Amino acid sequence: MQQPFLTHHSAVLAAPVQAWSALDGQADGLVAERTVEGVYCADSRVVSQLEVTSPSHALEHIGTDERGGARAAFQYVLRTPELGVDPALLLNRVRQVDGTGISEHYELSTASLESLDVDLRVRLRPDATAMQEIKSGLHGQDVAAMLTDRGVTFPWRDEKTTATLTTDATCTLAGDDIVLDWWLTLPPRGTAAVNFRLDLVDAAAPFVACTAPALVPPGTDGTNAALDRLLTTSFADINGLRMAHPATPDEGFLAAGAPWYFTLFGRDSLISARNLVPHDLSVARGTLKVLAQLQGDAADVDSAQQPGKILHEVRQEPLELALSHQGQAEHQMSLPPLYYGTVDATPLWIMLLDEAEAAGLDEAEVRSLLPALKAALAWLLDFGDADGDGFLEYRDESGHGLANQGWKDSGDSIRFADGTMAAGSVALAEVQGYAHAAALGGARLLEKYESDAAAAEQWRAWAAALAERFRAKFWTSDDLGRYPVLALNGAMDADGSKPRVDGVASNMGHLLGTGILSEDEARLVVDRLMHPTMASGYGIRTMSTTNGGYWPLSYHVGSVWTHDTAFIIVQMLRDGFRTEARELATQLLRAAEGFSFRMPELFGGMSADEVFPPQPYPASCRPQACAATSSVVIARALA
Repeated sequence: MQQPFLTHHSAVLAAPVQAWSALDGQADGLVAERTVEGVYCADSRVVSQLEVTSPSHALEHIGTDERGGARAAFQYVLRTPELGVDPALLLNRVRQVDGTGISEHYELSTASLESLDVDLRVRLRPDATAMQEIKSGLHGQDVAAMLTDRGVTFPWRDEKTTATLTTDATCTLAGDDIVLDWWLTLPPRGTAAVNFRLDLVDAAAPFVACTAPALVPPGTDGTNAALDRLLTTSFADINGLRMAHPATPDEGFLAAGAPWYFTLFGRDSLISARNLVPHDLSVARGTLKVLAQLQGDAADVDSAQQPGKILHEVRQEPLELALSHQGQAEHQMSLPPLYYGTVDATPLWIMLLDEAEAAGLDEAEVRSLLPALKAALAWLLDFGDADGDGFLEYRDESGHGLANQGWKDSGDSIRFADGTMAAGSVALAEVQGYAHAAALGGARLLEKYESDAAAAEQWRAWAAALAERFRAKFWTSDDLGRYPVLALNGAMDADGSKPRVDGVASNMGHLLGTGILSEDEARLVVDRLMHPTMASGYGIRTMSTTNGGYWPLSYHVGSVWTHDTAFIIVQMLRDGFRTEARELATQLLRAAEGFSFRMPELFGGMSADEVFPPQPYPASCRPQACAATSSVVIARALA
């Protein structure tokens, strides 16, 4: 079993529908190295093969027009040697998805001075493969289709799912395949167009398409063509990633990323909404409300739920995956459909509410969220600090959940400077910064909306004490000077201390702007981040090149994550480091050029002095919500 690579694929999406193919538009998910290809609805692949051919002519791909979001076009030449050497018969294939299905439109055009007979055939294979099987490189089972008066229909899972194909073609069934045939006569120097549509219904899906108007990118002065193209592409993807709760389809949030995380993720959806706050509040509103609706209200070890806790992810079915990293023993992960195993989503939710309110979120909306705010603040006190050392930490108590529960959630991501991996209880540096900012933001909101000066003062005092504890426990030094360590790890010793996970990592950049650092400490952090061991020229590496475990194509131990650098840019701007923020924004924009302005989730940490374009991380989500919304951060820093 191996996770499919995504680098050389085309993706169109309008949540909860997405379609993946090779860059030539042809999809064949039954080929081992192309397993991801096909059409998806929610967490299931419903078509594994989607290919166009011409029984009458040889067909060859010549171009692809992909600009992000819900549409892509593929151009082909149909060989006509009898008409000379110039391409004289062209096919333009336009793929379009929306929240309820997919359509393909085929337009043939010819330069022939005489009428021309052309046969066109499209073959689709119905499928029923869960996303988690696709991610493991597996194929599920084919599905039997039924002919109707207008086309074809089939369920892919049970009676709550229906795929309905309508077309102007002649439909037949050939084994497991649906075959669409057109016999066309093109007039001299003329055209002909045909199409099909596949409507998809999954009544059991937890989320539906968002019905709110499409978001538009922020305006610029028009002098930076690369930035304008990045914003246009990113917002096409942002709109494609919007989904909503069935009860409130006009209140959207962003699915984390395609194809693997096409659902609500606490941390990812919150960070994405936060990136958009200076430009648009609707995504913040929808994200805050849906996460408050699903906020924990009981203690359950299996799901990691606790009262007041903000969830990690929502799935339609339990997620079963076998994980291993760099020779580690395989870890069997089993997550329930509602999983709360994250230490940072709760303070990030409070931070988003605070920042959205400050940016103008409607008073009535804020007041409706105050009970969730108070529950989230209570979680910081009652559950966030499990061992009473004064810091928020995590530990998977179930034995089958995520071993690491910060944003670097792979099993090998938390490293000492010599490359040794941390295990057991972990208190991440950046989470203490989030908690500090959340306490101050919560205090402000309680004082403003409930006139509760006593509670506000208690939270400000709690934040001040946290900052002092952090200063005493999290700082260390190496040959480049002082810096905050990645985490504290394990059990407390006799004097109440824990081992410092002294890896130099990008996590320290998230401390900026939270108020937990003094001015001098913030300067030390910025200088370390901008050092060549951390700054690749395309953004900030997740781990320093000096770390014993560093590898530029490691998921969290040397790669560059778009959202990570963008988060650091936001925090630099909050602390007044505009020059450095602008430099990092310029680096990300340079990276975007290497990815056709569709920024991936992550990419290789090789230096910009060594490679262009940046080295892709082959299994990276692209598009991904945090990466797409980072375009707004880049625009802010470059303004």
